[in-house]
Amino acid sequence: MLYQRSLDIERRLEAVLRLIRSGKYSTPMLAAQLGISVPTVSRDVTALRERGHDIRSERKDEGWRYILVQDSNSAPTSAHSDLTERKTLSVGTEHSVQGKVRIA
Repeated sequence: MLYQRSLDIERRLEAVLRLIRSGKYSTPMLAAQLGISVPTVSRDVTALRERGHDIRSERKDEGWRYILVQDSNSAPTSAHSDLTERKTLSVGTEHSVQGKVRIA
């Protein structure tokens, strides 16, 4: 059950990011499109920003919208991949300090 909740959140974050990439959605529009609350959209945008996505708000004649300044495809897409990346870097550093890894 806990795993399913995490999976649902990851899918929702992916949907929010996909819609933001289109550059046509404001917070209320994202909420309506995805069937979630405005505060949930705000939390999701914050979570995506913390993962390295450069999401900004832009004012146009028709109102505010989110834009993705540069597509961060190389940025971690989930907390799991971010943690895995940090563990890999940590292990690599530990081995090189102990002299087990040599760079030619």
